[in-house]
Amino acid sequence: MKTKISMGMLIFLGCISMVDLSMSPNAAAEKRSRGKEVFTGSAVAIGGQFGGASRPFTLEITSYTTDDDLQRDFHVLRTQGQDAFLKTIGNKKLGWFAFDGQTGRDLNFVQESQTDNGRKITILSERWLNMFELRYGTRSQDYPFTYIELFINDNGKGEGSLIGLAKVYFDKKNSNTLEIENFGTYPAKLMGVELRTR
Repeated sequence: MKTKISMGMLIFLGCISMVDLSMSPNAAAEKRSRGKEVFTGSAVAIGGQFGGASRPFTLEITSYTTDDDLQRDFHVLRTQGQDAFLKTIGNKKLGWFAFDGQTGRDLNFVQESQTDNGRKITILSERWLNMFELRYGTRSQDYPFTYIELFINDNGKGEGSLIGLAKVYFDKKNSNTLEIENFGTYPAKLMGVELRTR
């Protein structure tokens, strides 16, 4: 089973700069100077054989994708496709994500936007391909990202979702909408998310 998630207006290229320009000078300065943020929570599997299983995680954000980088990165995705996009952002280290007991994976893309109740954080991370995928060239290789979406309120608490195997591309019918396509499993819910340190 696979599902497709549209990120809607928050990812319209024409609206990205408008979102940031709408912030007050103090808010923009806070975003630039925020520094490291560490979030903790639990990922809860939805559906399938692991439905209901829960695993603690830690997410550390050290910096955010700049507006200029975001425009350049999305231009690559739009004109050259996902493989070129992955090469463009793959060497960026904006923090890390790890389940307890596992080695963390670098965050390659981190976008923040304001909501009525706080902020939305959107993350892409290149995932590890396992030996079976590499040996047999499975279709799952076309889903090289882990996608994370968090909604954090002004008190530093919130929730979100995680797609372990994700493909990203712009909608052919609406070239301003970035699509996140899931492979094989339901997205996991991120519960009890809390900002621990800043």
